[in-house]
Formats: sequence, structure tokens, C-alpha cells
Amino acid sequence: MRQFRALVKVVRERGGAHPALGRPWALTLEERVLLVAVHYRTNLTMRQLGALFGVSAGTVCRTVTQVGPHLALEPVRRRAETPDRLWIVDGTMIPVRDRNVAASSRNYRFSANVQVIIDADSRLVIATGRPVPGNVDDAQALRRSGMAEVCEGQAVLADGAYWGTGLIVPHRKRTGRPLLPAQETDNTEHRRVRSRVEHTFARMKMKNYKILRDCRCKGNVLHTAVQAVATIHNLAMAA
Repeated sequence: MRQFRALVKVVRERGGAHPALGRPWALTLEERVLLVAVHYRTNLTMRQLGALFGVSAGTVCRTVTQVGPHLALEPVRRRAETPDRLWIVDGTMIPVRDRNVAASSRNYRFSANVQVIIDADSRLVIATGRPVPGNVDDAQALRRSGMAEVCEGQAVLADGAYWGTGLIVPHRKRTGRPLLPAQETDNTEHRRVRSRVEHTFARMKMKNYKILRDCRCKGNVLHTAVQAVATIHNLAMAA
């Protein structure tokens, strides 16, 4: 309940308590926030959520559209305030029904590549990029999603797919040139720390929020859902 009250407070402070235009809401603010959270967590259809909350499917759609953006992550602050923080970036594949933001990917489904940055110590999500088609490699997705600008001036850990981006990547093995013992040690430590972003993906996608396993919505909804889930994840981790 403490986490839920914090979530309602975030929406209220960002202006989500009252409708911009039209009639008053059929649901209270707490009920609307709960509806959106249930939607992200269970990935139920609009019709199923309408039956659950006693409203029409259209009301559910409008609620998700209005409340979801108020849960987005806050803009990243300048790194001058935290020069010694280590971040980790990686991309995750999210199956999407909308072919305009998805492509046939290595997971054998039409998916979108979403770049996510977390803090290595707290494991809180720092930023999420705009989805790009799933057949785009991580290095290019980093640039196209806007996350390359976020990483500027910051120590950011990444895997070998980010060669040439200026991030901290593992030593590469070359034909006929085995790695030195010190380089092997560096790579082992690199993998140990970088695995924290995989744990974050598992917590967000597999354990808690089913909408990130199969997003049926179209347009900008996936980006909004990822940012909202990241906010809820941060509130849960900080509680």
C-alpha cells in the first residue's frame, strides 16, 4: 500500500487527477491508477478490464491513455551531479503486434528493441529509449533511440554489441591472439557487474509486468508502457 500511495502521488503531482476536457471520470484517481497498474501487470484486454472495474472498454482505453504518460520516468539529470556513478545499458526484445514499430527478430517474433539504462549500484532504471525495430543491432539502436546522448559524459558498461560507441565494453578475442590473464580477469568482472541489467529485465518482464511480454497496443503505447513500468519498478526497489 505504501508503494501504491507513492504511485498515486506521482500521478496527482503531474496533473493526472482531473480530466483535461469533457465529463468527470467514472473512476476515482486511485481506481484509475490501479486500473493502469493492473493493465501493465496482467496484460488483460480492455474488455476484460472494463468488466473487472465496472466500466466500458472505451473508458479503460481513455484511462490508460491519460494516466500512463503521467507515470513516465522523469528526465535524466546532468551527470555533473553524479560523476562517480556507473551505469549499465542493454537492449531487450519486446514482442509487439504493431508492425510499424516491430520487425522479425532473433527471438523469432515481431519485436521491438528497447534500450534501457540502469544504475549499477541501486539497479534503478535511469532512462529508457524509444523502441526501434527488433532487427536493428544494439549499437545502432542506442543512437536511434536517443540513449547515446543520455550516456554522454558518463561511465556506462555495455556488452560486446556496443563496440565503437564509446562505452565500456569487454576485451575482444582476436584470431590467433588470446587474451592476457589481466584481460580475462577484466572480462569476468565486467560480466559479473553487467548481469545486473539482465536481472532488472527479468524482474520487469518475466516476473511482474506481462505487457512487456506481448504488447498488443499500437502507436506510442509501448514506449509509454516501458517508461511507466520503469517508474513502478523504481518505486518498488526504493521502498
